[in-house]
Amino acid sequence: MTDTTGRNTEAASGFEKGLAGSGGQVADFSHGAHRGPMDRLQHFLHAYPTMVPVLVLMVGVGTFGAIIGERFFNAFTLTLIMQQVAIVGIVGIAQTLVILTAGIDLSVGAIMVLSSVVMGNLAVTHGMPAPLALFCGILTGTICGVINGFLVALVRLPPFIVTLGTWFIFEAANFIYSQNATIRAQDVEASAPLLQFLGTTFRIGGAVFTYAVVAVVVLVALFYYILNHTAWGRHVYALGDDPDAARLSGIRTRRVLISVYAVAGLICGFAGWALIGRLGSVSPTSGYEANIQSITAVVIGGTSLFGGRGSVIGTLIGALIVGVFAMGLRIWGTDPQWTRLTVGGLIILAVAADQWIRKVSA
Repeated sequence: MTDTTGRNTEAASGFEKGLAGSGGQVADFSHGAHRGPMDRLQHFLHAYPTMVPVLVLMVGVGTFGAIIGERFFNAFTLTLIMQQVAIVGIVGIAQTLVILTAGIDLSVGAIMVLSSVVMGNLAVTHGMPAPLALFCGILTGTICGVINGFLVALVRLPPFIVTLGTWFIFEAANFIYSQNATIRAQDVEASAPLLQFLGTTFRIGGAVFTYAVVAVVVLVALFYYILNHTAWGRHVYALGDDPDAARLSGIRTRRVLISVYAVAGLICGFAGWALIGRLGSVSPTSGYEANIQSITAVVIGGTSLFGGRGSVIGTLIGALIVGVFAMGLRIWGTDPQWTRLTVGGLIILAVAADQWIRKVSA
C-alpha cells in the first residue's frame, strides 16, 4: 500500500514538473477571422452561389447597354430576351432538380418534344378535347421521367448512360408516332387553341410578354419554395451532397431519386405545351437542343455538377445570361459563332468558379 502511494506521488510530481516547462498559450481558433479579401469572397460565394450569375448578368446588360445604346437597352428588347429563354428556363428547372442529386438528364429535350407531339396529335389529328390532350401530353413526360428514375435508382445505372439511351429512345418514339409530320399552326388554332395559349402575348407599357414568361417565373418561385422550405427539397439537397449520409439519416434515397426524375419529366411535359405556344405549330424536329441549352443554363447559373448546391433562381439567371449575350452580339452585328464562343467560355469559367468555391468545404 505504501509502495503504491509512493508511486502515485512520484507520478504526480513528474506531471507537475512537465507542466512547469510547457508553454502557457491557449489554443487559438480565431484565425478564420483574419481571412484575406479572396478568402472572404470565396466564403461569401459558397454561402450565396447565385451571386456569381447575378453579377455576370448585370455586367452583360450594362456592357451591351453602353456599347449598343437604346437599341438594346429598351423594354421591348429586354422582354424579347425573356420570351426567347422561357422554354430553356422551364426545361432548366427540370435539369436543375436532376443535377442537384449529382445526376444529369440528356433526354429532357426529347421528352419535351415527345410530349408536345402527343398532345398535338391527340387534339388535332384524333379530335380529343384540348384539356384532356394537354393532360395526356404532360402525363407522357412524367412517365418518361419515371422510366429514367427507375433505371437510375433501382437498376443502379449511371444517369449519363441512362438518359443518353432514353434520349434516342424517346426521339425515335416521337418520329414513329408522329410519322415525322408537322401539324400546321392554322390547324392547331382551329382545333385546339388552348395548346397555343402560352404563346399569347400581352403588353405592359413598352414591354411585351408571353404567358410562357409568366409560367417560368411562377415555376421558379414554386420550386424555390419547394427546395428550400419542404422536407422533399431538403432531401434532394442531402442526396446530392452525400447519398450515403442521406441514407443513413433515414432518407429513402431511391424513392426521392425516382420522384426527382418523375417531376423533371412532368416539367418537360409542361415545356412541351410552351413549345407549341412558341412555334404555333407542332413540330417533331424542333427543340432537341434543349438538353444542351438547359445544362448550359444550369451550369452558368451556379448549380454544381457535383450535386448538393444550386438554385432554380440561378438557372433562370443563367438562361437570361445566354439570352443577353446572344441578343447583344446579334444586334451588334457580329458573326453568330461569337455567341457560341462566348457561351462556351462562360461554361468553362462557371465550372472553374464552382471548383474554386467548393474548396471552402473541402
